Amino acid sequence: MTFLDNGLISQFEGFGALTELDWADYRSRYGDIGRLDLILEAEGDSPIHYKASKQADILMLLYVFTAEELTELITRLGYEFDPSVIPEMIDYYLERTTHGSTLSRISHTWVLLRGNRSQSWAMLRDALAADLSDARSGSTREGIHLGAMAGAIDILERCYTGLDFRDDILWLHPQLPLELRELAFTIYYRGHRLRIQCTHAAVTVTSETKDVPPITLSIHDTSYTFAAGSSVTVESEQLGRPNS
Repeated sequence: MTFLDNGLISQFEGFGALTELDWADYRSRYGDIGRLDLILEAEGDSPIHYKASKQADILMLLYVFTAEELTELITRLGYEFDPSVIPEMIDYYLERTTHGSTLSRISHTWVLLRGNRSQSWAMLRDALAADLSDARSGSTREGIHLGAMAGAIDILERCYTGLDFRDDILWLHPQLPLELRELAFTIYYRGHRLRIQCTHAAVTVTSETKDVPPITLSIHDTSYTFAAGSSVTVESEQLGRPNS
């Protein structure tokens, strides 16, 4: 693992020694620079000379790990890491990414949620547009971008709801973008068919199953013993109680 002079994790060894690209110039001349590699090659140049990424692979660490998990992992490897630099790291690589891959916007949607929900939502819309609007000018007829479509579902079900499974507990901590008024879906967990509904005002979990053992839920960091056939609503300002 290597670090840049500013203390951020380096995309790869030697990334910091590369030349900064004049992004404003290329955007003004070409508009869409998703395929910056082809643009530079047409000019007799190459992206290997610049601090530029088709997708910021280093930010995938924040897609896979929480800030706490990432800090612990880097510390175990023998490096010092201050998680307070994560927002700066996101901004640094976002400014140097072309999003030439549809998966790039999926990973950025996830990592932007805590710091900029509106920008996170815009990234998700752009990722969906790749196929829904054929934003890549004809590539959809050759086959949809299945990874990006599956990633978009993952964003809605896990990222925006904070859905996780740890320590025999089902965790929920919704953070919906303002543009998204409601999320509702069904999952199966330990025999329970759970209906999960999230709004800006509250989150409701309903078990649509009977005669299965109770489970433990954690909603906004408060735990509930949740029996089959029961329901719980937790408001954003006031924690609720399970209802029969």
